[in-house]
Amino acid sequence: MIVWDNIKDKTSSINEDEMKVVTTLSKLHDSRIKLGVTQKELADRIGMQQPQLAKIERMDSMPTLVTLNRYARGLGLEIQMSLVSSK
Repeated sequence: MIVWDNIKDKTSSINEDEMKVVTTLSKLHDSRIKLGVTQKELADRIGMQQPQLAKIERMDSMPTLVTLNRYARGLGLEIQMSLVSSK
């Protein structure tokens, strides 16, 4: 199975902001697998159809922060953000 951690350093077409979203989704997906939660179970928990969740995990489109938060809450997790100096 291809996992994000193995290919992310080879990806150059994703900008820095999108990379943060992809990395967050990757960690959420990894958590779902480790918790033994199927796509169907998670989709039911967050009021989404399984095919829609599959599209998110395949990165067919860039998920919003709202969608990432729904995904996290469905796993009993919370996304936390922080501000740091860009210098």
